[in-house]
Amino acid sequence: MSETQKLDDHELTAEELAAIEEQFDEGAAVREVTPTAGKVLRVVALIFAFYEFFTAGFGLPADHWHMGIYLALLFILVYATIPIVGSKSLYALKVSRFRIGNIPVYDLVFMALGIVAALYVGFAWRGLPFLGIEEQTFRMGNPNTYDVFLGVVIILLVLDIARRTLGWVLPLIICVFISYALFGPYFPGLLQHPGVNFKTFVSSMYFPQEGIYGVTLWVVSTIVFHFVLFGVIAQRTGLGQLFIDNATILAGRYTGGPAKVSVVSSAFFGTISGSSVANTVSTGALTIPNMKRLGYPGHFAGGVEAASSAGGQITPPIMGAAAFIMAEFLEVPYTTIVIAAIFPALLHYVGVFAVVHLMARKLNLKGLTKEQLPQLKAVWSEGWANIVPLIGLLVVLFTGYTPFMSAFCGISLAVIAGMSRIKQPPTLVYAAAFLAFVLWKYSNGGFDLTMTAILCGLTVIATLNPQKRIEVPEMLQAVELGVKYSLAVGAAAAAVGIVVGVINTTGIGFRIGFMVTQGAGNLAADLYNMISFGSFQLFAMEDLQLFISLVFIAIVCILMGAGIPTTALYIMLVSVAQPALAQLGVPPIASHLFVLYYGVVSEITPPVCTSAYAAAAIANSNPFRTGLSAFTLGLGKVIAPMAFVYAPVLLFVSSTGFDFWEFTYTAASCIAGVIALSAAVVGYWLQPMNVISRVLMAIAGVIFVAPTLTADLIALAVASPVIVTQLIARSRTQATA
Repeated sequence: MSETQKLDDHELTAEELAAIEEQFDEGAAVREVTPTAGKVLRVVALIFAFYEFFTAGFGLPADHWHMGIYLALLFILVYATIPIVGSKSLYALKVSRFRIGNIPVYDLVFMALGIVAALYVGFAWRGLPFLGIEEQTFRMGNPNTYDVFLGVVIILLVLDIARRTLGWVLPLIICVFISYALFGPYFPGLLQHPGVNFKTFVSSMYFPQEGIYGVTLWVVSTIVFHFVLFGVIAQRTGLGQLFIDNATILAGRYTGGPAKVSVVSSAFFGTISGSSVANTVSTGALTIPNMKRLGYPGHFAGGVEAASSAGGQITPPIMGAAAFIMAEFLEVPYTTIVIAAIFPALLHYVGVFAVVHLMARKLNLKGLTKEQLPQLKAVWSEGWANIVPLIGLLVVLFTGYTPFMSAFCGISLAVIAGMSRIKQPPTLVYAAAFLAFVLWKYSNGGFDLTMTAILCGLTVIATLNPQKRIEVPEMLQAVELGVKYSLAVGAAAAAVGIVVGVINTTGIGFRIGFMVTQGAGNLAADLYNMISFGSFQLFAMEDLQLFISLVFIAIVCILMGAGIPTTALYIMLVSVAQPALAQLGVPPIASHLFVLYYGVVSEITPPVCTSAYAAAAIANSNPFRTGLSAFTLGLGKVIAPMAFVYAPVLLFVSSTGFDFWEFTYTAASCIAGVIALSAAVVGYWLQPMNVISRVLMAIAGVIFVAPTLTADLIALAVASPVIVTQLIARSRTQATA
């Protein structure tokens, strides 16, 4: 191995990994502040986390108060930590009379305005007679001067914090929607509408139920925040390392072991992580150098990690927190979304796994030796207690309790597993507090006897953790990190609420849906005439229209998804794209998952693919090539949505019903398609493949995904020459060996 290779493969320090995450994660980089200001902000972050944690367990205040408090705390932390532009000089610590604690005066003014605007809704809800403000019910659609002024302020500030944490893309898209609402009469053709009065628009964007204080901010402030916090704390207490160790034991010994470890560990880690970049950095720090040492090219090693980590956003049960918003939109139980997402997520990982395996075969790469593998007994004897919080969270979640109650229990058990030890009685105060909570909930009917017994048992088990306990400062640091991770998602959710409000006010979603279906219908008619031969019809007209519409919507999802968090992107896209899919007869759950999947694909689609760029930084490889590798590795994620739109049976719980034999046949066909595409990407199946064979396998792979017997027979016919030549080539190789 060359000296350069050794330098490239060096183990990155915690500081280097943090720098990579700050560079590519949304809102991860923060302004340096003075020690005093740092202490104040640390207290604010802890108050933020404690408020969210407390309300999850003991009950939420009224929506207008809850979301107002959340927004006020969000304004404080964003304006204190993230500069107005990304200049290095604005992140640096410097003395100035126009700065307090290194926070510019103008940011402090924005912060104060944001706090007032966020809390005003709560204070003025019942009216403020001394200011001449009536009860909120009488002001809906007829806002007073205070409402209009503070409404404009909060709209501008929400756009600003979204810009600071995520860049210009999302705010500019939202500004287009705002322009559409206000200047409707000036838009052409079908997009034209009477326009919305300015005061009415501000009122609908400001007051609860629609706009900023709508369902998106409610879900993030009551559910998403808690799962982000749980993921950070669980990782800090050792659950992330337990996942990596077990993935290594499961997959490390096989052909191309470290790459398969990356796939498996990222799938595990994705179950608790709300961020693709955080997933990439956490697991990639170990797996990428191992892959490079084994012989994988750097760009491919980074691509494997990026594709696997992005898959965490579609992996049940957490799914990057989008599952909870989807459940609210569809008005179905959360468990329904989880069940529906099982096979599509499996199809994605089958695709990544197949490419990794075939590449390892092509490069003749071996697995890890027995000495390099962790010992199963040692891993579990040391880290078994770290799985307890996840078990507790899932048990509460899948037995019908609210997502925020399950998160409360999961966080509590993670703190107990990290900090309470049976051999150190003073540390049992955390376990005692949670036991008291569980018994209190049982006494007032909140928990039944079975749930009470389970949670009490898990609490006791967690105190038996053999690992070294986490000290208070370390746990507080993890809590701060969880709050920091949630800022970008919170800012995006508040801003995207404006899009949802505009769509509900103007009906643009249905207008765009009609335009998409009409355009696809015209194109389908032309294509139908070209490929029809008399009475012989290769495809039905309706199937062509649906396919072209799906391609249009998929492209829009990928293009709009550049640099926007999964949850915010899903909310925005589903509001626009779902009406079009509904007009084509696509079941609601299939249309929502379709939009989510193609939004996530944008995270590994060049030129803007943050997960791939973070992986490239660890792999010391070309970012664009890494992005291309990640995209090709994620082909399973690209074709899975097409498959379950045409065959909703793959989602188990679709309104079209479930048939076991239909599911088995369709699933096998899709898996065959993914494997064929993987072979085409790598250029290897049983033996190396030439260009013609790769093209034929790619065509066959796409056709396999269509869930009909005719399509499968055509795919087999296309792939047959390749299969035959591959079998002959392998037999010759074996004969000469």
